[in-house]
Amino acid sequence: MDIFTKFNRKSIQDRQIDTLIGLSKGITANGVVDLPEAEFLQTWLIQNNHSDNPIILNLLSKVSDMLEDDILDNEESSELFSILHSISGNKSELGELSKTSTLPLCSPPPRIQFHEKTFLFTGTCAYGTRKDCQSVIQTLGGVNAKTVTKTLDYLVIGTYVTDSWIHESFGRKIEKAIEYRDSGVPLSIITEAHWLNESGI
Repeated sequence: MDIFTKFNRKSIQDRQIDTLIGLSKGITANGVVDLPEAEFLQTWLIQNNHSDNPIILNLLSKVSDMLEDDILDNEESSELFSILHSISGNKSELGELSKTSTLPLCSPPPRIQFHEKTFLFTGTCAYGTRKDCQSVIQTLGGVNAKTVTKTLDYLVIGTYVTDSWIHESFGRKIEKAIEYRDSGVPLSIITEAHWLNESGI
């Protein structure tokens, strides 16, 4: 880190966030995020990760994971759009959870058992990439599920899910979980924050 960056980190981070907000508004203006836009965003994030801005680093990790196979599939595009939509200040602030009235969370939040229990993440998590979250589950003795089934124990809703979750591609997972839970299946729908708190990380 050069001396200018060292002593001007706060102002640099503020300018970075201002620029990121502008980029987010531009990228999401047409209602979708495509591969070239995601690649452009990744390049900008790489060029601006020198100040250790946690928002920049977290988003860079997510975008890099999405583009690891040089493809941006529909679910990844939808998740990235939701993140950038939040960053741009539309509908919700960065990192703000959807209002509890719009999320079908178990109330009160259940105690979480990890050993040999199955977990599935949906939406986009603040903790890190999907692989990062799944690694925590494995470390704690849990099992990562690939889809919502009647044997799923916990559906974890990522922090960056917005109020419009029902219209997003990952919303189908949430709807399926609601259907199973309402039919008597012991499936818990929880927030990422609750999952992290119970995990002891």
